[in-house]
Amino acid sequence: MQHADIDLNDKTILITGGAGFIGSNLAFYFQENYPTCNVVIFDLFRSEATFSNGNLKSFGHFKNLLGFKGEVISGDINDEEALAKLLAYSFDYIFHQAAISDTTVLDQGIMVKTNVNAFKSVLKLAQKSNAVVVYASSAATYGNASSPQRVGNEQPQNVYGFSKLAMDHLACLFCAQNPTMRVIGLRYFNVYGPREYFKNTTASMVLQLGLQILSGKTPRLFYGSDKIVRDFIYVDDVIQANIKAAISGKSGLYNVGTGTPRSFQDIADILQKELKTNLGTAYFNNPYSAYQVHTEADISFTCKDLGYAPCVSLEEGIKAYVPEIKRIFKSEVNHG
Repeated sequence: MQHADIDLNDKTILITGGAGFIGSNLAFYFQENYPTCNVVIFDLFRSEATFSNGNLKSFGHFKNLLGFKGEVISGDINDEEALAKLLAYSFDYIFHQAAISDTTVLDQGIMVKTNVNAFKSVLKLAQKSNAVVVYASSAATYGNASSPQRVGNEQPQNVYGFSKLAMDHLACLFCAQNPTMRVIGLRYFNVYGPREYFKNTTASMVLQLGLQILSGKTPRLFYGSDKIVRDFIYVDDVIQANIKAAISGKSGLYNVGTGTPRSFQDIADILQKELKTNLGTAYFNNPYSAYQVHTEADISFTCKDLGYAPCVSLEEGIKAYVPEIKRIFKSEVNHG
């Protein structure tokens, strides 16, 4: 899927969080479409270190990069010394995906430090070579705002959403002070697709339900899941949004979703159709007092300003993803 209007060959590209879900997909997009571009990946990679909630501190995994031929640098985005290694390069584009993306992390200090303060270091790095910055913001900035979610109607409900909104404010301030710089924030909605397995419990419901079904278990959903809807977006469309943002010549904040919310019940039903199972659904009570029942990205400006157009429906995305879900089940879950 090369973009005819731009040639990214021979460009130098930094992907922070490049061993994570979206970062690794970006890395392979460049490798496959622009073979002479120079991609540098910076990632903390996973260790046994965990947060107080028991979840891993880093979801970066070498298996997400098997087949990647570019340069890989291990480092913590919070470590100025590690970031200093990147000063040796002259980047044309920086895709900043590194973050704590686990919304259940309660340590507010480490969340703000990693997501907000480290972002300032990335912006300074970009300034050195006048690189275009495309960074991951999040639909979590909207919290319980009513649908469709629009830029300007933010009300984050957790420190993760707060940290992403603080990043957006920082980007806005930076652009005002440096009018020649281009910084674009992309608010991802519910992304699913290959290379998300190592996100563990924070992986998409598409993957989690798919693995449940493959293990012969009836998919488990909250009561009323036919009415609980999210804006699910296949990773290929997220990559498209990143590329179009990078080459748009614009700065700003944009929603990245499909604009077509779908229910959790739809996911379970489409998966069963694709996996040729008929296990029904096991319903249980929703344990959360505060729970978002409807998300829908207003993507009108994303389409108008960036030329973005979501191409993959939920049916198409799940169909494309199923062979990978089967492979994961066999090689990672069952070690078969």
